[in-house]
Amino acid sequence: MSAQADVPALFRDPQTRSAGLFEDGKLLACMVPARDPGLSWGEGPCLRLGRVHTLPEQSDDITRLITLWASDLAARQSLPLVRAEILARHALQAEPIAALLRRLTDMGWDVRGSGPGREGDRVARLELAAEHRPRLSTLISCQTHAPHLAADDRSTA
Repeated sequence: MSAQADVPALFRDPQTRSAGLFEDGKLLACMVPARDPGLSWGEGPCLRLGRVHTLPEQSDDITRLITLWASDLAARQSLPLVRAEILARHALQAEPIAALLRRLTDMGWDVRGSGPGREGDRVARLELAAEHRPRLSTLISCQTHAPHLAADDRSTA
């Protein structure tokens, strides 16, 4: 999503099938998971995590839970990968993006380079292998609809 986008308005849109990560009734993160037939930079189908936002000043635990949940959701949907893009205004080796990418790779994400994202901004491209995590339900109660083909991708399917 463009850096100038009205994020709250995107999630209020009834056409957006978003997912939220809550703890004790407090929204910690939100995102839009969608079944994607493939991004221009990736081969094959995937679970695309779009519009991922976390509450500022939160620990890496939220990112780790999102990672575990997304990997499990992709596996349950028989999708081999999770793909995501994060805003990267500078070279991937420059801080602060380099530190974030190091944390994400430590969590299992692979960096697949950078380039223009789906919304036109420069992004870092990430992939994560799908993996069934049957014990995850002790940490996360998943109450989400199965990801659908993203609305903007229906015409290409």
